[in-house]
Amino acid sequence: MDQIEVIVVDQSGKTAGVVARLRRMVHDGTLREGDPLPSTRALAAELGVARGTVVAAYDQLDGEGWIRTRHGAVARVVASAGTGDVASMGGRGGAVGDLLPASDPGATAMVAARTIDCRPGVPAVTAIAQRDWRAAWRAAADAPLRNAVADPLGTVELRAQVVAQLGLSRGFAPSVDRVLLTAGTSEALSLVTEALRVHLGRAPVFAVEDPGYRTGQRAVLSAGGTVVGIPLDDDGMDLDALTAAPPVDVVLVTPTHQYPLGSVMPVARRQRLLAWAAATGTLVVEDDYDSEFRHRGSPVPALAALDADGVVLHVGGFSKTLDPRLRCSYVVLPGAAGVPVGAGSVAGVADAVLAARRARGAVVAEPVQVALAHLLRTGALRRHLGRVRRDYTHRRARIAARLDGVAGLEARALTGGLHAVVVWSGPATGQEVAARMAGAGVLVSTLEEYGMAPGSTPAGVVLGYGAVTVPELDRALDALIGAVERAATVA
Repeated sequence: MDQIEVIVVDQSGKTAGVVARLRRMVHDGTLREGDPLPSTRALAAELGVARGTVVAAYDQLDGEGWIRTRHGAVARVVASAGTGDVASMGGRGGAVGDLLPASDPGATAMVAARTIDCRPGVPAVTAIAQRDWRAAWRAAADAPLRNAVADPLGTVELRAQVVAQLGLSRGFAPSVDRVLLTAGTSEALSLVTEALRVHLGRAPVFAVEDPGYRTGQRAVLSAGGTVVGIPLDDDGMDLDALTAAPPVDVVLVTPTHQYPLGSVMPVARRQRLLAWAAATGTLVVEDDYDSEFRHRGSPVPALAALDADGVVLHVGGFSKTLDPRLRCSYVVLPGAAGVPVGAGSVAGVADAVLAARRARGAVVAEPVQVALAHLLRTGALRRHLGRVRRDYTHRRARIAARLDGVAGLEARALTGGLHAVVVWSGPATGQEVAARMAGAGVLVSTLEEYGMAPGSTPAGVVLGYGAVTVPELDRALDALIGAVERAATVA
């Protein structure tokens, strides 16, 4: 408590005052990594403010990555002195935009003690409550041993929990017999490709988004399929271009948050896509990779929730919500409500995928499945998602505010998810900017590497913010601005 007694709160902005002073104390070394903070009740009494003021301040600092709060545990400092420059400490105590550092060419020359990895794809793995995480694995360890071969489709318990989660969050609740587990999204796409190759007696043709998810496209190709790139517009896949293209067997889309550009496919276009797929007997594979994280606007139902004809195969998973190293995703087979599995305009596809799953065997270890089912059943995953949504929303706001007004730079894909796309005017390529950022200790992906056709993407970078703290994000944004400015000067 003695350390906190030096705080003097500006009564005109009580929460902002607590936030600003605690940031300053971390920066000057008064508070160090691992130091405990007073309880919200104790600090509120010490400062003479309402407890809600301190709760709000702790929530903001947690979301920004300065401290870590957990229910029933002491709040602790997680960012140490030197993790950000003094300007980023927000000494003025204003709103998010007021707390951002001014552009400083010298700051971008500072290379962090460790590399900041802002490549997309990794969530805040360490954010889950340790109590919940350990309880899940204790449940897995306590599960009775069995002299049996694992069910290739996955345990009934986890599949039932997935169904319940989909009903709550994605607007549809399929029957358990339509759900099967896969070792990640790439394995799901490989499985579907293999099943269609057997079902059709030839290589299936996939229409894919360009730019799009290249790892998924490689999974299709490695399993014997072929891909055809379809251009995008502001609302996702261009359906005029799709319908004008040669016939395809499958359309692979990310309608809730197009990867990587971030557009959301409107309901009218979704309905048009589904009607076209039903009329042509085309399978639609919905990659619902990060739909849990919507930062602006109302949640968007899954494409499968609108599917009245049984043409959508839905793919989801736990890579963005928990940890990609779990290697656990799920497939919901096509089938409208009340329609048997395998019926509809893509009759036979569901049976073919089931057969391919059984032929490959189980790919997700049962202890992993038991642990995941526990996290879902007890509400631990739901609580975790509530916490990290707040964190990601803070970081998304940080990016938007930091780049707002920087001439020539534009941040996109910020309505949801765990990454931002940053593009710029001028001659600098994504590779040039990414190389300069790497020299400053920051790793990003280039937008160009997601494109299939030459010129299908503008120059830009894809910056993941799921697994970085706000001080690290500040340094990454400084490095980005400096890299673009230097590249323009050299050009």
